[in-house]
Amino acid sequence: MRAVATARGTATALWSRVWGGRPPGGWLSSFGVLIGLVMVLPVWYVVWRSAFAGAERWLRLLDDRVPSLLWSTLSLAGAVTVLAAIAGTLLAILVHRTDLPGRRVWRWLFAVPLAIPPYVGAMAYIVVFGPRGWLMRWTGSTPLDMYSFAGALFVLTVFTYPYVYLVVGAAISRLGGTHEEAARSLGLGPVAALRRVTVPMLRPAIGAGAILVALYVLSDFGAVAMVRYTTFTSAIYYQMGGFDTASAMVLSVVLIALTLIVLFAEGVTRRRMRVTGHTTSRPAEAFSLGRWKGLALALSAIVGAISVAVPVAVLAYWSWIGAGLGAFDDRFWRFAFNTLQVAGLAALLSMVAALPVVYLRSRHPSVVSSLIEKLAYAGYALPGVIVAVGLIAFGVRHVPLLYGTAGMLALAYVVRFAPQAMQSAGASLALVSPKVDEAARIQGLSPGGVLARVIVPLTLPGTLAGGALVFVSAIKELPATLLLRPIGFDTLAVRVWVESSEAVYHLAAPPALLIVAMSVLPLKLLLDRFGKD
Repeated sequence: MRAVATARGTATALWSRVWGGRPPGGWLSSFGVLIGLVMVLPVWYVVWRSAFAGAERWLRLLDDRVPSLLWSTLSLAGAVTVLAAIAGTLLAILVHRTDLPGRRVWRWLFAVPLAIPPYVGAMAYIVVFGPRGWLMRWTGSTPLDMYSFAGALFVLTVFTYPYVYLVVGAAISRLGGTHEEAARSLGLGPVAALRRVTVPMLRPAIGAGAILVALYVLSDFGAVAMVRYTTFTSAIYYQMGGFDTASAMVLSVVLIALTLIVLFAEGVTRRRMRVTGHTTSRPAEAFSLGRWKGLALALSAIVGAISVAVPVAVLAYWSWIGAGLGAFDDRFWRFAFNTLQVAGLAALLSMVAALPVVYLRSRHPSVVSSLIEKLAYAGYALPGVIVAVGLIAFGVRHVPLLYGTAGMLALAYVVRFAPQAMQSAGASLALVSPKVDEAARIQGLSPGGVLARVIVPLTLPGTLAGGALVFVSAIKELPATLLLRPIGFDTLAVRVWVESSEAVYHLAAPPALLIVAMSVLPLKLLLDRFGKD
């Protein structure tokens, strides 16, 4: 008995040391570990199963398929990243550093493309520039071949530049005007001061926004598939469609490796931003555009038209026609209900999973809580098609009752988007002093009681905001939905894909327009997060 007691005492002391002398309750730590394992499961299973794909398949794919996919994927990602970085930086400077007329309107308008999923934008521009599109019918020619590298480059640049625009705009606001004023006092003009002082200081922010664009392009499936351009994501999807799961696993591992390389670069850039990301108390004065004001207005109008007005007008036009042809029938509302059902379930599960993870990291910092948090983020930066492939392979072998259900689709959404809820819940928890927890414990509450009766009510607004972000992201998710949806369980995103693939635009436009309308809601949260003038 004494040996047993000694062993228990040693285990208890070790457990306390692992948690830095403040171990959480057993159920809380167990729940956190469970969440971390569930979130990393699809990625881990893809890597694990790829090891059993066979040397012959690996060599064949590495010799024939992977090089061409590397070139098509990396060339597209590189070109989109460069163009989006240039466009986003220029627009951020116009809005935050010049006397551009109507800056408040442009500030909102330049962010709106984030609410338009690129696959929806691709559909809209196929209607305009496609071989049977409006311009071809009106003029007999089209300036852009949508079914090409150029088409993919155009669509992805138009709908991803806001990542750079928002990050650089926030950095400009933090810099203030002290450095430019010092440069001006040394004889530099406003343009020269901007070019030689401000822009170099913005390089970490430009890099951070560019990396977000690169990550998105690596993960995009809908837009590249719409314009029939093959990248890793579309190749993986079509391998799954051909029931060649092993080859899909191999391609997924290569794409995971590419994503990890970009994430490493993102970590380096973030550290540089922390070093250079100081603020100044004196706001910068907007410099006059002078005779360039008309050109700046014209450029802003062109960007607004291409990225917002044209896609929305196309969707509205075809939705109007669809309304006259009975597109808003029982099937449409069933698609909407299915979407709300599974996205709502994913948002609820994400909120339930988020708070314990961030609570452990905040109140019980240790190697274990840090690892749990990193595991919980495993699926966030990876393409939805990889998460779906992992869940399909695992579900078929180990949980066949869950495979092919709305529950597995909701789980895929949780793995992909729960970190959004974690970020929001973590920001709310940071505003709650740990002394509140201590006071509640003194009153006799258990650790679980503190979390349920004190922390949850205090952080509820932030947690709900994170759930809203998950909800909207789930509504727009396409590849995971296509691969995991139950038979006959179509969502709005699936109907956009199916009907636009058949060029039945009066049926594709209404669900696409509804997705855009619902996606506009989180824009205020994004703009608040990235600062105001």
